[in-house]
Amino acid sequence: MEEKKFDINTTIGFVLMGGILIWMLYLNQPTEEEIQAEKVRTEVAAQEKAANDAAQVSDIKMEQALQDVSVVKTGDSMSFEKLKNRLGSFAFSGTLPSATANTTVIENDVLSLTISNKGGYVTEAKLKQITTYDSLPVEIIKNGNASLNLQFTSENRILNTQDLYFEPSLSQNGENTVLTMRLKTSNDAFIEYRYELMPEEYMLGFSLKTQGLDGIINTSQPMYLDWRLKGYRHAKSISYENRYSRLTYEYEDEKHSKLSPTGEDDELEKDVTWMNFRQHFFSSMLLTDTPFKEVAFSSIDFVKDEEIDTVFTKQYGAKMLLEPKGGGLDYNMNMYYGPTDYRIFKEYGRNLDEAMPLGWGIFGMINKYFIIPLFGFLSGFLPAGIAIIVLTILLKLMLSPVQYKQYLSQAKLKVLKPELDAIKEKHGDNKMKIQQETMKLQNIAGASPLKGCLPALLQIPVFYALFTFFPTAFDLYQKSFLWADDLSSFDTIAELPFYIPFYGDHVSLFPILASIAIFIYMMMTTGQTMQAQQQPGMPNMKFLMYLSPLFMLVFFNNYASGLSLYYFISNLITIGIMLVIKHYIIDEEKIHAKIQINKKTPKKQNKFQKKMALMMEQAEEQKRAGGKKK
Repeated sequence: MEEKKFDINTTIGFVLMGGILIWMLYLNQPTEEEIQAEKVRTEVAAQEKAANDAAQVSDIKMEQALQDVSVVKTGDSMSFEKLKNRLGSFAFSGTLPSATANTTVIENDVLSLTISNKGGYVTEAKLKQITTYDSLPVEIIKNGNASLNLQFTSENRILNTQDLYFEPSLSQNGENTVLTMRLKTSNDAFIEYRYELMPEEYMLGFSLKTQGLDGIINTSQPMYLDWRLKGYRHAKSISYENRYSRLTYEYEDEKHSKLSPTGEDDELEKDVTWMNFRQHFFSSMLLTDTPFKEVAFSSIDFVKDEEIDTVFTKQYGAKMLLEPKGGGLDYNMNMYYGPTDYRIFKEYGRNLDEAMPLGWGIFGMINKYFIIPLFGFLSGFLPAGIAIIVLTILLKLMLSPVQYKQYLSQAKLKVLKPELDAIKEKHGDNKMKIQQETMKLQNIAGASPLKGCLPALLQIPVFYALFTFFPTAFDLYQKSFLWADDLSSFDTIAELPFYIPFYGDHVSLFPILASIAIFIYMMMTTGQTMQAQQQPGMPNMKFLMYLSPLFMLVFFNNYASGLSLYYFISNLITIGIMLVIKHYIIDEEKIHAKIQINKKTPKKQNKFQKKMALMMEQAEEQKRAGGKKK
């Protein structure tokens, strides 16, 4: 029989294992914060259970109230109003018989809103006459992506109205539909949300007030209205939609600002009068007659990858500090759920047009006072695609005098090319002398690359204004033209079986056509300038000639097809104007003869030209002096 012996190694192993288990249990024990969080979750769960199932609680008054509820349900003569009075402030716990998860719908011809008893806020906002890229009704709010919560202190507890149940009351005010949601402690003591929807309007009246709650709500503690929204995707390209989705607001006597369109951003502002949770072509706005004393704004960008992040664009938040007056709250406000449409915003006033990305300074002014009114007039009686073409023609005709000066300068350089080549051959590798003689000849002839660039610079404000107008023009939304189903989104002629970074997984035709037109235009202008003169220090024109069409081809593949259509038509017209100017207006022989006359009577140099010439002469002398020393 084998003798059992004491195994010291086994004993040490068991001791170590036990010590490790004890250490792991110690590390995994809940922290004080986790214990408190669990207490909060337990309390909320208890309130939910009490609201939905009328569960028993330890408080005697609550037990009696629940007994009364059962009596009423079985036909006792006690009224609900009597029961509410008996509950007193416990009504905030959501235990009333009317505290059910019902909803109320208010709607007009353009907007349908669903307001829930729980929380008393809008849980669905549907635009009835507008569809998404996949032909579904646009739903700005759905499936719990938004909340509106009034947070206050009562009986040393922080309460949130989003967890409590309101009583709805539907009525008519003339043609307007009015929904009153009240969170009561009695008939004369309540928190009230009031919604008033007008016919054919996206804007509705909204007010928040309290009554008879002096002894229940602790107004010495901060009170907040917390509004949050998680933006659903509505467009074919979520990255493109997200680029124009941004939180904007007005504060401190008509100042306007916005949060970053990328990453996470937050800001604390004072005296805020309105805010817009913009989702490209659709907006959710809150406006107040009484400025919010302080608002903490936040924005979180969800779109990192076009192929992975396909549902939500951004998470917006605005936590508003409220100021009680006369022991309660009284805020008259408005809500807006509808298109991000400049003309609609302008009708409402209140600087709502600042909620749109129309460009800053002169660019925004061109859009507001010229492009938008003109395009609105044209699209009023023309299809959107034809309206873009007509707009482009009108703009090109207006800018044709500027383009004429640009081409005239280029023609002069072309005429001077033989003489400029002679200067290069004469001075060899002396670049300073070549540049000096070149500038002198160009000044005498009245021709300069800068004179050709200046007219082009004058066109930039219009160019940039249109660049910001087309991606945000609601008049283009869901409007088709030729093969483009939607001029506010990209046109697709082929789907790719793979995704190309920056380019996408499809092929758009309008950017291709625009790229070809730009290349031809660059050949006619940049190419000609290149042949005429490539001065030392000037940018490589040949590189620019290929860069612009390539940029258009790649980066505009996911942009609004209306913008690519504009660039295509614009460059076709420009090419046509240049051909007319070249063959029917400008005579190169006459230009050459005039240059020869100018040589005999050279113009006086202006101060800038004199200063440049002097600097070049000094540089040339220094170079010579340096050479002699060697």
